[in-house]
Amino acid sequence: MSNNEGFRPEWAQKDFYAELGVSKDATAEEIKKAYRKLARANHPDSNPGDTAKHEKFKSVAEAYDVIGDPDKRAKYDEMRSLYGSGGFRGGFPGGTSGQGGGFNLDDLLRDRASGGAGAGGFGDMFGDLFGGAGGGFGRRQQQARRAQKGADVESTATISFTDALEGVTISLRLTSDAPCPTCNGTGGKPGTKPHVCPQCEGAGYTVASVGGGFSMNETCPGCGGRQLVYDQPCPTCHGSGRGTSARTIQARIPAGVKDGQRIRLRGKGAAGENGGPAGDLYVTVKVSPHRLFKRSGDNLALDVPVRFDELALGAEIKIPTLGGSPVTLRIPSGTPDGRTFRVRGKGARKADGTVGDLLATVRVQVPAVLDETARRAVEAYRDATADSPLRANLFSEAGS
Repeated sequence: MSNNEGFRPEWAQKDFYAELGVSKDATAEEIKKAYRKLARANHPDSNPGDTAKHEKFKSVAEAYDVIGDPDKRAKYDEMRSLYGSGGFRGGFPGGTSGQGGGFNLDDLLRDRASGGAGAGGFGDMFGDLFGGAGGGFGRRQQQARRAQKGADVESTATISFTDALEGVTISLRLTSDAPCPTCNGTGGKPGTKPHVCPQCEGAGYTVASVGGGFSMNETCPGCGGRQLVYDQPCPTCHGSGRGTSARTIQARIPAGVKDGQRIRLRGKGAAGENGGPAGDLYVTVKVSPHRLFKRSGDNLALDVPVRFDELALGAEIKIPTLGGSPVTLRIPSGTPDGRTFRVRGKGARKADGTVGDLLATVRVQVPAVLDETARRAVEAYRDATADSPLRANLFSEAGS
């Protein structure tokens, strides 16, 4: 592997001083102050979803990594002066076909890789400045960590029977994983600088063999996938970069939700890392039972108590609806106990906005106590129907 693998010559064309908004003769303190101001204003944790500021944060970090270090700054200045004076044949990043004076950058880098004449001088300067033997220069910048989606969050909500039918907006108090408030999710002690994780070399993952000639990527145990490590971990999160966040959100429960149903609310979970999207919130809904009504799919069900004579002779009775005016139920004469009547459009609201039906089942109620008048009437009915072979089929079919 070449010692210059990952070298990006286009860096010579970048003005890191302009990126930080400082002059070329700025002091180290002025450079640091400018970097901190820009990094704070464009940090991904403070600007979730703002791609432009995320890119600016990477550029600012890249610039400070070079001119914020005295040795790198000196070499960068020297390289920039040569580039500006045309010292690289064919223009930087050097080509292999240019004519005229100067030298070819590709040749210089090849010489350095093979230990030739170009192994010292500018070859060493480039290697030191941009990471040496395939180092950090060829990888994503130290602060340009991978965006990660936030964790999904589970919660439970109990709502009334009526709210389940009509839909309701509820407040949920959530405690979820979040970036550590002390280090803003970096995992490092505030004021300290990170460096590329030596275990994964800044990739954020390691390659593990699973046998049979196959391998798989695993999150790096050294940096937890963040690509960077700090020599001094954050005293609050002990280097994990994570903490907890308590917040209250408004969640819309749609009409027609059923007891035990699990609802997904996109983007309402834990905050993402490094500009990544928030996770999702999953709410398991518990519906409190109603004293009269029950659910039957998209319909409502209601047991209606009736007298024997109402079924035998027929009747018109009033029954309630949920949240509406009573309706009249017409019972034909000779209606058997347990028959269900359908009242159109008085049920639960469906997902498509239409409304189900009300299923009213008649149930004969036998009085526990009869007054003298009622008793005589019942006895008269018994005498009148004494010869009715009501249970004849029980015996004729018992032996079949």
